Amino acid sequence: MAEKNVAEFLLERLKAWDISTVFGYPGDGINGIVTALGKGEGPRFVQARHEEMAAFEAVGYAKFTGRVGVCMATSGPGAVHLLNGLYDAKLDHVPVVAIVGQAARTSIGGSYQQEIDLPSLFKDVASDYVQLVTVPEQLPNVIDRAIKVACARRAPTAVIIPSDVQELEYSAPPHEMKMVPSSLGIEWPELAPDTEGLRRAAEVLNEGKKVAILIGQGARNAAAEVQQVAELLGAGVAKALLGKDALPDTLPFVTGSIGLLGTRPSYEMMRDCDTLLTIGSSFPYLQYMPEPEKTRGVQIDVDPTMIGMRYPYEVNLVADAAAGLRALIPLLNRKEDRGWREDIEDKVSKWWADMHDEALVEADPVNPLRVFSEFSERIPASAIVTSDSGSAANWYARQVRFPAGVRGSLSGNLATMGPAVPYAIGAKFGHPDRPVIAFEGDGAMQMNGLAELITVARYWKEWPDPRLVVVVLHNNDLNQVTWELRAFSGSPTVPMTQELPDVDYAGFAASLGLGAISVDSPDALGGAWDTALTATRPTLLDVRTDPNVPPIPPHATLKQALNTAKSAAKGDENAWQFIKEGLKVKAQELLPGHRE
Repeated sequence: MAEKNVAEFLLERLKAWDISTVFGYPGDGINGIVTALGKGEGPRFVQARHEEMAAFEAVGYAKFTGRVGVCMATSGPGAVHLLNGLYDAKLDHVPVVAIVGQAARTSIGGSYQQEIDLPSLFKDVASDYVQLVTVPEQLPNVIDRAIKVACARRAPTAVIIPSDVQELEYSAPPHEMKMVPSSLGIEWPELAPDTEGLRRAAEVLNEGKKVAILIGQGARNAAAEVQQVAELLGAGVAKALLGKDALPDTLPFVTGSIGLLGTRPSYEMMRDCDTLLTIGSSFPYLQYMPEPEKTRGVQIDVDPTMIGMRYPYEVNLVADAAAGLRALIPLLNRKEDRGWREDIEDKVSKWWADMHDEALVEADPVNPLRVFSEFSERIPASAIVTSDSGSAANWYARQVRFPAGVRGSLSGNLATMGPAVPYAIGAKFGHPDRPVIAFEGDGAMQMNGLAELITVARYWKEWPDPRLVVVVLHNNDLNQVTWELRAFSGSPTVPMTQELPDVDYAGFAASLGLGAISVDSPDALGGAWDTALTATRPTLLDVRTDPNVPPIPPHATLKQALNTAKSAAKGDENAWQFIKEGLKVKAQELLPGHRE
């Protein structure tokens, strides 16, 4: 039997780690690996249209499966293109391994074509582990550590393999000095909390009269425990954006998202509470947290490097969320006064009614809130939902009401444009039997989504459930930036930077053989959603939305909304339209006597 080369061993080792899918784009810097892939014995190679999209697909795969995502690129420009997706993984704490080619060892240092100092390039984004493989004996240890470090640190790592090394005959590290053998597999512990710390945490929480809970993605596997703690403490539960799917929105005490994209009940609960319990979240915006001098705090987080860094918590418990809460529950006293909890539930009920009414406000031609509201009434039980950054994230955060079993995510901390469609593709390869829905602004669609529809068209027939719905908010405007100019800078929109070319997104999707529906009337939305969610192929919804419906923050009063609109309207050709729409939308929440 012929000896295997380094590239063949690499693919064999990835499979031994149960890595079944690699997202990438070929190039001569990884020709050895591509040749080995051609022999059909390695993981499945999914060809993206661009290396950045391959990285995003690996992030989406990792987010929605809980397993490590792997992306691959050639040397030079291919490696550079991976960076944005890898930074997305780094900032959202997602395990991704990048495997990258490099110029041949004999040419390194000679200003050779596509030669870049890749260890330096990756040293920040893959700061937890980045290594250059120069001899075959390095390979098992480097690959194993890249995977283990990515999973342990929930971070991207990078392995750089020069093109000539890929074709060398593989030789295992011998049993001698200066060789580093390795082994497969790892058994992860459940990190239990300190006993004394638990006692102090329970003391703080038991003394609180108005307890608020904030959860993030670190609480996703502790939903039952969070519910039990909330019931004992009579607390409401707010969710950081990456934790939107950590607890169902259908529970009456779940106040929804927090922050600029958050809900009014979350804002008011944080404003009025006297005790805060944060679980699995590093939510960074202090202005949406309780005032520290009025509020005691407890945090539970599995990462000791992140705990206690966002807020002056009195007790910081390092523990798995589920294990920490299970240990804490026996020490908690059930609060007999349920007034705080009842008030929260009343506000949550009114909020969702307001959201329904806001979605029905007339706009020209379609109110974007209604796109999300109509979907929220139809979410398939096992759906996976992705959203892009920008105005789509506003409506995803506030309008979509997740039931139990639904997953969702977006680019949280990097907040980069363009990951929704590649996230959705990664999700489909991780869960080909589940429907996936991606919400995109038309700016993000033009940036990344259109090209990745080609990837969808190439692979969708392999998925047992072919439903992948891409929704484009078609308003020919970089809408989030437009509103930031108005609200933060008091500036009118700048058409030469904000206006987008008009594109027939549905027509493009149809040209690829995908389902395509154009919507320019609010009354057509429900039927369009019904068709897309029952389709036998991926479908694009091209919805003409009104760019003048404002994403008003939850803490804004009616007077503030009006003043902001007036001050920002100086010279803005759409001033009257967005003032009018803002007043109509905000009035659903704030007119005197509304829902009292």
